[in-house]
Amino acid sequence: MFKNKVLLITGGTGSFGNAVLRRFLDSAITEIRIFSRDENKQDDMRKKYNNSKLKFYIGDVRDVSSLHAAMRGVNYVFHAAALKQVPSCEFYPLQAVKTNVLGTENVLEEAITLGVERVICLSTDKAVYPINAMGISKAMMEKVVVAKSRQSNETTICVTRYGNVMASRGSVIPLFVDQIRTGQPLTITDPTMTRFMMTLDDAVDLVLYAFEKGNPGDIFVQKSPAVTIEVLAQALTGLMGLPNHEVRLIGTRHGEKQFEALLSREEMVAAQDLDDYLRVPPDLRDLNYDIFFDQGKTQISEAVDYNSHNTTRLDVDGMKELLMKLQFMQAIMRGENVQAEE
Repeated sequence: MFKNKVLLITGGTGSFGNAVLRRFLDSAITEIRIFSRDENKQDDMRKKYNNSKLKFYIGDVRDVSSLHAAMRGVNYVFHAAALKQVPSCEFYPLQAVKTNVLGTENVLEEAITLGVERVICLSTDKAVYPINAMGISKAMMEKVVVAKSRQSNETTICVTRYGNVMASRGSVIPLFVDQIRTGQPLTITDPTMTRFMMTLDDAVDLVLYAFEKGNPGDIFVQKSPAVTIEVLAQALTGLMGLPNHEVRLIGTRHGEKQFEALLSREEMVAAQDLDDYLRVPPDLRDLNYDIFFDQGKTQISEAVDYNSHNTTRLDVDGMKELLMKLQFMQAIMRGENVQAEE
């Protein structure tokens, strides 16, 4: 489905963009365009991959003119550009709005104007029942996607929502590995805290599934296992041969939840079960207020959300098995000094 097509990845120098490149550069795709603000990371990627199919565009999703230049002649867009560090967004919430909400509006408006066929926007479990600025901005991004999807018959726009991508830049696994290797205590917030776990390949598979199956305004999630932070720490220290490594409890940080949800209970009522995935079609009600105020759903009162406390829970052995699927962990076990997955 990508043969002779042009793909644009916004925020393409990040972990997701690199995973897409590893999957597609040797395929029949004509061109992959990397759009981002970071010229240094782009230069690193240019040297690393050294592939004529790869084109680089310096720009910002906040800047419509830079988007317009990069999107001309594009068939498909994977929109991964975002501010996603929780503490940064807490201190600068309007910056999160400008990138995650208004930047997404710019991407979608240009995609519709230029006749892009499909756009997949990447979201996060933090957008469900959000308690921090990053999650709130991503929740608003999803609302923008659904609203925009109503306005175009030619451009199909969907959302993928996922949990923790293991060993991606800024995630907890590289931090724990570094603490173990340098003899520092593992800093655990709350040992009973749970998080969904996905590999980068899972994240790419989810986007491709949405790309192939999605209708306008759909939200897709993968049925993912979860793990407690305590079990994750035990799996890592066990794999690295230091099961008695010191652990220090530091308490829940500002903006953190006890568990994350991939679908709200309202979404679960509408969700369609697609084996390994769940699809939530958009709410297509119009501004008829009688429908909103006079016609409720008893199913919502009886439903529960899909969260990291009630999904499949991994034990230590299961977490070890999942960890060893990561190239990052395989390299660590070989004694290599590697950084987080790019």
